[in-house]
Order: sequence, then C-alpha cells, then structure tokens
Amino acid sequence: MNIFYQEPDPDRWFPFDRYPRKIIRRLVRGKRKIGGVGQVTLNLLKGLNKIGIEYRFNDFRYIKKHPDEIACIIGKPGVFFNRKWANPVIFGSGIYSHSIEYPDLLTRYPNVKRVLVPGEWMRKMFEPDYGKQVVAWPTGIDTEFWSPDNVQGPKTFDFLIYDKVMWKRDQYTNELIEPLKKILEKHRLTYQVIAYGHYTHAELIEKLKHSKATIFLCEHETQGFAYQQILATGTPILAWDRGGFWQDPYYYPEKVQYQPVTSVPYWDDRCGIKFKGIEDFEENLEVFTTKLASFNPRAYILENLTLEKCAEHYMKIYNEVKQELL
Repeated sequence: MNIFYQEPDPDRWFPFDRYPRKIIRRLVRGKRKIGGVGQVTLNLLKGLNKIGIEYRFNDFRYIKKHPDEIACIIGKPGVFFNRKWANPVIFGSGIYSHSIEYPDLLTRYPNVKRVLVPGEWMRKMFEPDYGKQVVAWPTGIDTEFWSPDNVQGPKTFDFLIYDKVMWKRDQYTNELIEPLKKILEKHRLTYQVIAYGHYTHAELIEKLKHSKATIFLCEHETQGFAYQQILATGTPILAWDRGGFWQDPYYYPEKVQYQPVTSVPYWDDRCGIKFKGIEDFEENLEVFTTKLASFNPRAYILENLTLEKCAEHYMKIYNEVKQELL
C-alpha cells in the first residue's frame, strides 16, 4: 500500500521560508501537537501494523514511478490538489467539510475511485454529488491506551463534563451549559469540566480516573474521537444529541442546509443515554444514573472501532478498488 498524509505548510513571506519557519517553530513551541487528520493517519498505520499489512508512507518518488498502483491519500486536500496524480486514488477521510467545495471532483479527476468521510451522516451529505463512490470509514481507537486499567482511581466526581460546544457559545452557555450544571447541583451530583482544544490526553485520562461518567456536549460530530476514547475506557456517556441541521457557520444557513446530524455517530445502547436539550436533560439524567452500572461502552468500541477492525475496513475498501481496476 502507498499512504500519503501531509499538513499544509506553505511559504509565507519568501520562497522556501517554510523550512526555517518550521525549525524556529519547533524551537519556540516544541513538538507540534498531532491534529485530527494526523491522528487518523497515525491510527490507520498502527492498525495496519497490527494486522500485518505492509505500506509505504509518503514515498512520492515511488508512486510517481508506479502509476498503476493505488495512492491512498488520507489528507489534507493539498496533498491531492497540489500534485498531478496519474494513479488511481482513494481520497480521505481528511478532506474538505462538504462536497460543495468540489461538486465536480469525480468528473474533473476520474482517477479518484473512492472518497472517504468519517461517518454515515456525512456520507449522506456528500452522496448527491459523489454517489456510491463516497464511503463512510472511521479510524480506529487505540484501546490499549484508552482502557479501563488506565482510568482506575477514586471516583470522587459523578460526572466529567466534556465541553465541545463550538458555536453560539453565549446562547448555549445560557440555555444549556449553566442550567445543566444547576440541575446536577440540585441532585447533589458533583462534576468537573474539560474543554475541547485545551487539554492533553494525559489530562483527560487523569480526569476520567476520578469520574464515574461523562456528559458529552457537542453540536455534532463527523466521527467523534474524544467521546469514543472515553467509551473505550469503560466510562458511560450522557450525550447531548440535538439533531437538526449541520451548524458550521461557514456553510449554514446560506450555502448548505443539511439534516439530520448527530453528536454520537457511532453508538448503541451499551454506550449510555442521549438527550436532545435542557428540556429533557433532567429526565434522562435520572434514568442514566439509575442504569449506570448496566452500561458496557467498551464492549461497543471493541466490537466496532478498534485499530484492527478499522484497518481491516480500510483494506476492504482498498481491495474493492483494486478488484475494479483489473
């Protein structure tokens, strides 16, 4: 297999200044934190290692000399668009947020044989432009790191509130987050908070050590790494799943109006309970706390989202494309 992933790093002030800027950035800020698409790539490579699949990574010289071989371009989009690819391509899942960016992608680039997106509602959103060539593929969760053994500790808090509310912060703070906390306090349920984008994996693990369960707050997720990592530790989730329209303000409501979306695209009853808003939070909170001991979220992750299973799913897509090319 030939796998490609790069973060965009264009020249800014003069030709080739990206190289000294990279060195200076490393010296000043330390090692760059792995982003979402980087984690997708890393977890796929880990999964392929576990199932014994050999691959080349970012070997552009090799792939240019072998135009008949499939190029698996995880992301980001510049990796594909900034080069001329003679090869058949599996593109994704680290691409753009909506097919409106390239509605004629498959016409302009007939060598793109599959477009991968992280989840099913996103696949349906892309489907009008890309048809059956768009496929939902989630990356795997490292269930050795995200395990119950790593979150053993005195459960001094009833809940960890995971706050990933992205938009309309003032509105949702007033209408959801603060009223939700008051309901917890009314029921004498203790909580701590962690904010998306402001923690390390070690800090999340540390907070999970002291939390019986998690309340997950996010408008919608295409895959949802964080909540799946939490589930893998055996920690049940009470999830805000508002449904409705995709809310990304770059697209909504002027460019795109798509519904329904979900905050927990990979989920079943073993994971916990969902609520739609503050109006049904208290009712579902009471049910959730009553059933807390009966949930088995790690079993769901082990069944569906391990590194191995998601790598096998990727290989299935790869082999389907390979078969079509014969």
